[in-house]
Order: sequence, then C-alpha cells, then structure tokens
Amino acid sequence: MTTAGIPAESGAAGAVSTVEVETALAVLPGPRSGSSTPEPGRPFEAAWARTLELIAGTDEIDLICHICPDGDALGSALAAALALRGLGKRVRVSFGDDPQIIPESLSFLPGQELIVPAAAVPDAPALVLAFDAASEERLGLLRDKAFAAADLVVLDHHASNPGFGDVRLIDPSAPATAVLVDELLRRLGVRPDRAIAACLYTGIATDTGSFKYRATTPATHEMAGRMLATGIRHDLISRQLWDTTSFGYLKVLAGALERAVFEPEEAGGHGLVWTWVPYQDLALFGVTVEEIEGLIDVLRKPAEADVALVLKQDPDGTLRGSCRSRGAVDVAAACARMDGGGHVFAAGFSARAGVTETVERFRAALAEETAR
Repeated sequence: MTTAGIPAESGAAGAVSTVEVETALAVLPGPRSGSSTPEPGRPFEAAWARTLELIAGTDEIDLICHICPDGDALGSALAAALALRGLGKRVRVSFGDDPQIIPESLSFLPGQELIVPAAAVPDAPALVLAFDAASEERLGLLRDKAFAAADLVVLDHHASNPGFGDVRLIDPSAPATAVLVDELLRRLGVRPDRAIAACLYTGIATDTGSFKYRATTPATHEMAGRMLATGIRHDLISRQLWDTTSFGYLKVLAGALERAVFEPEEAGGHGLVWTWVPYQDLALFGVTVEEIEGLIDVLRKPAEADVALVLKQDPDGTLRGSCRSRGAVDVAAACARMDGGGHVFAAGFSARAGVTETVERFRAALAEETAR
C-alpha cells in the first residue's frame, strides 16, 4: 500500500530493498547519481563574449533551426527569438523545409508568429543564430544563406557536430540545446516569462525523453524547476507532446509494428530491431512523417535488442532513419557512417536507397562500430 505516492516500506512483503536496487543499477552503463556535468558556458567564455557582442551590435537577427524541427530545435529558436524581441531586436525564425510543417505536437509553442518561410530569410543576413543543427546539411534550404551571413553563431549539443560557423557554442555535455539558450538568456539578463519558459521546458523535456535519458542531470531538473516556477502548465505540455495523436497514427503504428523485424545476431550480438513506414501508409491515413517521430520510442522497448531503427519514407522516396541504443552500441558513430549523426544513444540519417539496401548498410555500419 502507498500513501500520497510514497512506496511501502522495504520491510513489506515482496518489497525490494534499496541495496538490491542499487546493486542492479550498478551493472548498467552510464553515470550514477554522484556524477556531475560541467556547468554550461565555462569552456566557451570567448565564444559567449563574441556572441553577446554580435547581438548587441545587430538590430536584425535571423534565428534558424534544423529541418523537420523537434521540440528542442523549435523550442530553442523560439525562446531565443522571444527574448531578443523583448530586447528590441527585429527577429525572424525559420527552418529550411519547403513546405514548412510544424508537428501538431508542437502547435502550442508560443512565438510562432515570428516564423517565416525559408525564402523570406535574406540571402546575406547580418547575423544568424543556428540552433540544434548537428551539421550544416541539417540547415536544408537555409544552409547557403546561413553561410552567407556576416556572422553565423551555432548553438548545439550534438557530439557528432563537426564544428561549423563563425562562433561555435557546441556542448555535448548539455542534455538539450535549450540549456545553451537558457545560458544565453542569463548572460543577456533576460528572465524567462511563461512564453519563453514553455519553449525552453519543451526543449529539455523532449531531448531528455521527459527526463529519463542518461544525459539528464541535477542541473536539468533545476532548470525545469525554474521554468515551472513561471506558472507554465507542464502537464498540458506533456500531454500534447506525448499523449495526443490522431486515430490515423494508431493505424500507421499498427502497420509499422506488424513489419517489425528482430535480428538478435546484429549490432555485435547485442540485437537489432527495425521497421519501416512507407509513405503510402502516411497518405492513406492522413498522417505526416513528423507525427510518427515517437514511433521509435515504441520500437526500442524490447529488452532483447540494444539498437532500434525506424525508417520513414518521404513522398520522394527518401528514407529518414531514427536510431536508439540502450548503451552497448554508439549509434551516433554508426549513423556517421551513413552520413548522419546525433548522440551516442539517439541518432539519425537520411538515405536515397531502398529499404533493403539501407538496412544492409546500417547493419554493416553497426558491425564496423562494434568491431572497433
């Protein structure tokens, strides 16, 4: 029996002791509660100083994020834009897709009136701030415009980022790019209001898997607490992010699970589970490819497989691969062999080949990585 959410005491029948839990956890890869992450900003003082100087000296700023933006990318860009607008700057937010599609799960984000088509961004902007783009290719249609800017500042947290732009604020220890934006706002003297807080909370919540991924630190929870203190409804945000879909999504999910394949011998014997979603399924049930981003979190559940892969087909046949690892395999390195990238435990790539050939290449990439 529990009282107010507190588990029964360990002496109760069938209960598991704290020692038993800690012993079980000790064999899992990753940091324990005693580990710490360096405070954002310390390794980048010169870059932060230059960023503040550029912002102070520029009246018009373009803020862009990666194509097919997720909660961290769009939330980070909108939070920074709202803060800069409050400082009197003229701002535009954009991403390099045409058409631009904002997932229904992110439709609540404040500041979307600041979003403009990629074509509306000047060919040679004065200052561009790029958020959450692990590579210049992830800027899509805005890549050339970003590099034509007088100054390009890159804020990112992907370990696979090769380092592009004039000013690089790239911190792989940060659990989300939103953490870097929070640091930027602190240095600008901007105190988040509810609108900014909703964007930043969305960023850290999505990229930590609702605070359950290994990158989550005490500082992550402290930041989330500051956002909650503004009065945002985190319960409604979470419901929109993870617990609301169309009925069509359920039909697409059913088909994807029916096609799922488990290959225990792959990934160096750690196991691979994979599936794919043909564009015909999306069109039949009126579902966008952005709506099925969460499918990977269903496919990754089997304990027998360390690696999960979902291939999503665009109308032109391009396959977008989303990968997850439980910790035994570095999927960022494997995806880099597929001209993609990301994090050790969450990464992705794009491919123009068919499903069979793409999966064969991915198996080979996993084999090369696990053989190292």
